[in-house]
Amino acid sequence: MPSLRLTGALLGCMFVNLNMTTCRSPGEGEPSAQKPATQASQPKNVELPGVNSSDLTPREKAQWSTHVSELLSPCPQVTVSVAACILEKKDCAACVPAAEFLLTQVRQGRTPGQAEAAFDARFGADTKVELDTDGSPSKGADNAPIVIVEFADFECPACRAASIVLDAIVQKSSDVRLVFKNYPLTAIHMNAEAAARAAVAAGKQGKFWEMHHELFATEPPLTPDRIKQLAKKVGLDPVQFDSDIRSESVVDAVRADQKLGQRVKLEATPSIYVNGRRVDVVNELAVDLEAWIDLERKLLSEKP
Repeated sequence: MPSLRLTGALLGCMFVNLNMTTCRSPGEGEPSAQKPATQASQPKNVELPGVNSSDLTPREKAQWSTHVSELLSPCPQVTVSVAACILEKKDCAACVPAAEFLLTQVRQGRTPGQAEAAFDARFGADTKVELDTDGSPSKGADNAPIVIVEFADFECPACRAASIVLDAIVQKSSDVRLVFKNYPLTAIHMNAEAAARAAVAAGKQGKFWEMHHELFATEPPLTPDRIKQLAKKVGLDPVQFDSDIRSESVVDAVRADQKLGQRVKLEATPSIYVNGRRVDVVNELAVDLEAWIDLERKLLSEKP
C-alpha cells in the first residue's frame, strides 16, 4: 500500500469559514516530493456490489477504477486489491468502506497521488500511532469507542475554530471522547507556552475546560495580565493558580505533550487524530471530521 506524506509550506496562521487551515512554525511542514501518478495501463471501469459509483464522470470512474484495482485491501491478511477483495468476497469487512472512501476522494477532485496518500493515512498499517492519553484532560465517556486526540495552541486561530467544531461533536455523540494535548508553537506565538501552562494549572483546580474555553474565546495576545483575568473569571484560587502555573509539574505536563507531538512528527496545529489516525481534512473540518467519524463507526461495527 503506498505510503507518503503530503504537506504544504504555510507560514503563520490562516482561517477562513471554519475550513481546516493550520498554524505552523517557520521551517515546519516543508513540501515533500510528491510521487508521480502511476502510468500503468488503465483498467476497465470497475463495478463493485454494494458500492454506488453511478454518479462519477467517465474520468472520475476511470480514476476510481484504477485506485480500487491497484490499492491493496485494508486487511493485512488479505493481500489482494480492494476490488478483488469485494468481488471475491474475501474476509475483510473494511473493503467496501475503503472503496467508498476512495469514491469520496475522487468526488472531491483529489489527484491520484493525493487520493492514494489519503487512503494510506486512513487505512495503512504504518500510519496509525499510539497516543498516550493518561492524565490528559478529556470530555466524553471514558469507555467511548471513538477517541479524538487534539494537539492545539491557544493562540492559533485555526485551533480556536476547531475547538467549536470538536465541542459540538462531543456534545451530541455519546460514543466519542475528546482528549486535549498542548502543543504551543512558541516560535510564532510568544504567549502560547504561558497559556498552555494556565490551562494545565486550571485543571489542578478542576477547571481545565472552563479555562480552555476562555483562552480560545479571548483574542490574542494572551498576555500574563489577560491570563490572570481569565483565571479570576473562571473562579480559580489566585494564590494556588499563581503557584501552579510556575510549578515543575505543570511545566512537565506541557513538555510531555510537546514531546509526544514531536514523536508523531506534528507539523501544524490543530492536529486531530481519531483512534490513532491523523484526520485528513480537504474541505471544512466539521464536514470532513463527521465523515471520518462515521466511517470509524462503520469499521468498528463490522469488526468480528
